[in-house]
Amino acid sequence: MVEQTVGVDAIGSIETRGVDYIPETERRSRPRELVWVFVAIEFCLGIVVLGQLPIVFGLDWGAAVWSTLIGLFVGSVLYAPFALIGTHTGTNSAVSSGAFFGVVGRVMGSVQNLFIGIGFFALAIWTGGQAAVYGLHRLVHTPQGNGALVLAFILMSLICVIVATYGHANVVAVQWFILPSMGILIVIGFFVFAHNFNPHIHGGPYILGSYWATWLLSAVTAASLPISYAPFINDYARYISPTRWSPTRVTLACGGSMFVGCAIALIFATYTATAMPLNATWVSGLIALSPTWYVIPIVLIGVCGSFAQGAICIYGNGLDVSSIFPRLHRYQATALIGVVGTGLVILGQFRSSVQSFAGAFLIILVVVTTPWMFIVLLGHFMARGSYDAEGDLQVFNRGLKGGRYWFYHGFNLAALAAWIPALVLGLLFADTSIYVGPLANALGAGTGGYLCFIVAGGLGLVLYPIFVSLFPSQLQRGDTAASKFQRTGHLGLLPETSEAIPVPAGPVETVGESL
Repeated sequence: MVEQTVGVDAIGSIETRGVDYIPETERRSRPRELVWVFVAIEFCLGIVVLGQLPIVFGLDWGAAVWSTLIGLFVGSVLYAPFALIGTHTGTNSAVSSGAFFGVVGRVMGSVQNLFIGIGFFALAIWTGGQAAVYGLHRLVHTPQGNGALVLAFILMSLICVIVATYGHANVVAVQWFILPSMGILIVIGFFVFAHNFNPHIHGGPYILGSYWATWLLSAVTAASLPISYAPFINDYARYISPTRWSPTRVTLACGGSMFVGCAIALIFATYTATAMPLNATWVSGLIALSPTWYVIPIVLIGVCGSFAQGAICIYGNGLDVSSIFPRLHRYQATALIGVVGTGLVILGQFRSSVQSFAGAFLIILVVVTTPWMFIVLLGHFMARGSYDAEGDLQVFNRGLKGGRYWFYHGFNLAALAAWIPALVLGLLFADTSIYVGPLANALGAGTGGYLCFIVAGGLGLVLYPIFVSLFPSQLQRGDTAASKFQRTGHLGLLPETSEAIPVPAGPVETVGESL
């Protein structure tokens, strides 16, 4: 038996819990914490810039706004219940998904999270660095070449890694500052650019050839933003007690905060994009358009908002990576991800553009994430929110095998049989600036831009209940000998042994192996 430890989660201290189960006595968070975190992190230029896309697609102001709001509403409704999973499992989204994908199969969720987290981290650092360099150049004539940008990217990444290393309470504390301060600066911006606002401008011909196809693409792009946070919401919901807070309150806090934060951020970018030349890069265009005094708030939003968003992304990925490789401590995994993300930002500065990367990234993201999210949500409700969260769900993280979530060699075949076809078919329909699937134009030119979301999500939603009904043992069952576990090689990092290890009776003992 491993001696139980008490986790540390306080401002100014390094969080000692990883993806191990958070005991009820340590769950001091409230649903309003989700509001602070998931409204504040939208006030990052890496998110705000996405609001320019409907104008770039060819829509005018009115069409851009209502397609964005409809898309955000749909995405937020689908995303909101996901927080309930973390309150029941006491761990993050990827490990929680092991109840339905299998405790080894959930590694695919971790890989997906890595893709999303590094992508949004790159967007945050990219746009924040541009705001700092271009803004300071206008104010005090500092250099604005690639060397200055690379230096800004590295410095901002370093600060994000430090915040993420300190962990949950410290990441949340950053949002307490971001929400009121950056929110006020963005609201002021609506008044600053009012005389430049042009509701009739649009980005030229419709990118998909017709109004409704382009409108749907804009709506799907907006919907993908809330959905993309599903892998990260339970980094925070795991500290909320399901016995003290009702599911309704948690769900409303989760979905409401996402809708409000995204709506303010995206519509601000749409609003300002109507005042810019059609070929302008949004960050540099915004700085050029601003009165000199408002350049300072833009720099603050770019830099501070990027710290908030960047820390959120690599904190979650640090949790996931350290759970897959237990000897890699959370802070080491966080630093590694920060280095990789920074490298991608620097490479992107020389190879691509923010708009091109952002649009393609969101479309591919929604194809990957939506069927995974639907399968986990369906599994949660079909199992009525019942988990062996302290024992069986944590076996892979402890270097063990067996238990009710072991299924077939650690994989749930029903979930895989639903997710893989949904993912593959969705990607076949995808139509982006960096990847075009062979079926992208099968139902008309440009239809793949939005059909990929519908196909991927719909197929996952339909196939999973079918496979579970055909193989009912694949719903939170599997290896019925849940009283025995065997130590596993854990991807070659722990020694093999055939010794059977009994399941601890009563509350789980915390391994405290990684930060």
